[in-house]
Amino acid sequence: MTAADGATPTTTPTIVLVGHGMVGQRFLEALAERNLTAAHRVVVLCEEPRPAYDRVALTSYFSGKTPEDLSMTDMAFIEKEGIELHIGDPAETIDREAKRVTSRSGLVVDYDVLVLATGSYPFVPPVPNKDAKGCFVYRTIEDLLAIEEYASTRTTGAVVGGGLLGLEAAGALKGLGLTSHIVEFAPRLMPVQVDDGGGAALLRTIEDMGLSVHTGVGTQEIVVDEDGAVTGMKLSDGSELAADLVVFSAGVRPRDQLARDCGLSVGERGGIAVDERCRTVNDPHVFAIGECALASDGRVYGLVAPGYEQAETAAAAIAADEAEQLTFTGADLSTKLKLLGVDVASFGDAHGATEDCLDVVYSDSRSGLYKKLVIGRDGTLLGGILVGDAEAYGTLRAFTGTVPPVSPESLVLPAGAGGQVQLGPTALPDSAIICSCNNVTKGTIRGAVTEHNCTTVPEVKKCTKAGTTCGSCVKVLGQLVTAELEASGVVVDKGLCGCFSQTREELYEIVLALRVNTYQDLLDRYGRDNARGGDGCDVCKPAVASIIASLAPTIGASGYVLDGEQAALQETNDHFLANLQKNGSYSVVPRIPGGEITPEGLIVIGEIARDFGLYTKITGGQRIDMFGARVEQLPLIWTRLVDAGFESGHAYGKSLRTVKSCVGQTWCRYGVQDSVRMAIDLELRYRGLRSPHKLKSAVSGCARECAEAQSKDFGIIATSGGWNLYVGGNGGATPRHADLLAQDLNDAELIKLIDRFLMFYIRTADRLERTSTWLERIPGGLDHVRDVVVEDSLGICEELESLMTAHVAHYRDEWADTINDPEKLARFVSFVNAPDTPDPVVGFVPERDQIKPDLPLLSIGLRPADDVLEGSAQR
Repeated sequence: MTAADGATPTTTPTIVLVGHGMVGQRFLEALAERNLTAAHRVVVLCEEPRPAYDRVALTSYFSGKTPEDLSMTDMAFIEKEGIELHIGDPAETIDREAKRVTSRSGLVVDYDVLVLATGSYPFVPPVPNKDAKGCFVYRTIEDLLAIEEYASTRTTGAVVGGGLLGLEAAGALKGLGLTSHIVEFAPRLMPVQVDDGGGAALLRTIEDMGLSVHTGVGTQEIVVDEDGAVTGMKLSDGSELAADLVVFSAGVRPRDQLARDCGLSVGERGGIAVDERCRTVNDPHVFAIGECALASDGRVYGLVAPGYEQAETAAAAIAADEAEQLTFTGADLSTKLKLLGVDVASFGDAHGATEDCLDVVYSDSRSGLYKKLVIGRDGTLLGGILVGDAEAYGTLRAFTGTVPPVSPESLVLPAGAGGQVQLGPTALPDSAIICSCNNVTKGTIRGAVTEHNCTTVPEVKKCTKAGTTCGSCVKVLGQLVTAELEASGVVVDKGLCGCFSQTREELYEIVLALRVNTYQDLLDRYGRDNARGGDGCDVCKPAVASIIASLAPTIGASGYVLDGEQAALQETNDHFLANLQKNGSYSVVPRIPGGEITPEGLIVIGEIARDFGLYTKITGGQRIDMFGARVEQLPLIWTRLVDAGFESGHAYGKSLRTVKSCVGQTWCRYGVQDSVRMAIDLELRYRGLRSPHKLKSAVSGCARECAEAQSKDFGIIATSGGWNLYVGGNGGATPRHADLLAQDLNDAELIKLIDRFLMFYIRTADRLERTSTWLERIPGGLDHVRDVVVEDSLGICEELESLMTAHVAHYRDEWADTINDPEKLARFVSFVNAPDTPDPVVGFVPERDQIKPDLPLLSIGLRPADDVLEGSAQR
């Protein structure tokens, strides 16, 4: 290939991708999976100032997610595959004859293959003053940043459009503290997805949330003041609506201008015309995928799943692998969404367009439920609509187009109306699509288990990509994995260890129900035959000790972990209520709730560190850690700390560690709630709570998220309407962003939900399982946890709350308990034959730079400690 003037000379075949959204990123991944990035130069021209991000989750920005959180681009992947990514530099012209693309910056790239993934643009109705100050669209992160800034000085917002994005935009404005209106020209909300009955149910629920809905009217004019700023809207029914911010979310149109300019065919209503392999109908060297493409069935698909399928199809066509003849001839438009906390799903022939079809409808306006199934005369399930409860979506969608083994209505109707039939995953055909986002069938999932030896949901997700986009199929995924393992004859010992055949969750239930308050009693009564009467093992001892400690007030056990039998069950750190360090010394971490500390408290810690020669460090959890204490020094240090008002920070236990906070509204000009007060209240409430693993929390006073609440086991972010609660985050070795559990909570609601969440986690998690792992493992994931702790679907919330109340009422500081009990103090000695002071022949040498790190600081010699050479360590 000979490069033109200004073009980059190359002999390597070049693939140019124009656009880097979700579909563009999937296309790049598909190229890499087929080793095309190794044999080609891949150039990406991206218009936005940032690489691909999750546009489906765009609204979560207003719930505390950062633009970085939404990113779908692993830059390590981009670098590894040698992809040339040009951010903020879109393609301006295409010369198909020369096979050349020129970008806005003047970059000229010759191509062998050109892929257009330019997406769509928001449609703005041609009404007067549509471009006035205060008018926005809702499409990109930059749009959201602009809305957020403008809304900070406004009171009322109106959204033009009552579809998916319109409802999300209205929820975002409400979250920003604005009175919110929705204006929809159609007679109902979400007119594409739901019918009149579903729209009515959705309308009632949304109005109950405090949003005003205006259906069946259009926007005639944007009213502005003398400065050109929005003050209201004139509607088609002659009424006026006061508003000082307007968001247009009235649909999208394919971005096909580049194709028009270079002579490619487009549809009558837009969209770049392509064939079944996603090649443009005019030029075999040019492909189009995603929302800019007009598929061979004459439809432009606005969902991410069809876009992903097109990306795979185009990559396969470019690879020219005869064994992989993928085609795209159309896609399922089924969707399952959660809008403003409300489940909405539609699948198949949702509106009953099939001739001679029948409807089965269940509606409960009091509960905001609406369920409609469309059924053929022969019993074939054709489609349906679910509003308010989409639990059966996965099963119903899989059976669409077939005659289910039970009557379809029995899957969605309540027991009194002939429902409540449960079908296991084995009833689904292998061809059933389980993950619509990634087009993964039941057969593929079964193959991951039987052929690729996957035994867990995370392994299957990694192998098949099922459940990695919206996550709505994870519950069914878990059921399938379990069923396939059982069908394969795999015997999975779910027991905690060799001593117990029960899981940790089952042991918790036994301890709670039967008030078993000693490990030995539990082992003798419920242990395996070979373990009864024995001493147990290092796996079950600390696990059972944690269960007993977390339930101590309820089952009549001692809450002090070093009382009686409990002392023999503890792990290393709990044995001495301090953290063992690699040199044999211990660190001491007093609790500093919310990171708030007085000057007097700082002075006390400084004096203790000075007097005992301790190394001090401010931790990531807004506390002060003191390193280098010997065992016999611990009670002396604790005594001084307790006298000054400090207590154990439980840095050594599988329990609550810290609740971080920013400075909140008291000091910060962006703060909207008192995050420091809330952090202190939460840390004092949950201090000492023993759990399967350590717990960390944080409270941010605004959406800027300075306390990093979304990397915590439970995190709280302030909004103008209250608090948003996130759960299941982890900033450790396997980072995971927390998920939004509930939003706009007042103080009492927030604490109640955290109480329930923590006790449900403690009740059902496995040993040493962080909330992040637990949330991904537990059947149903976040949706199930929300059902249990928010909706009380299991009827156990009262019990969960009472367990937490008992913990709070019976909390005692372990350091104070120890220093006030001579018997307990007896264990804090370095040497049993020298309990009061160190042996005179034992020298403890301060650590120096010249000491090799693998040598112990403990120096034992045959001469007085004062004679030990400084900076040396002798045995």
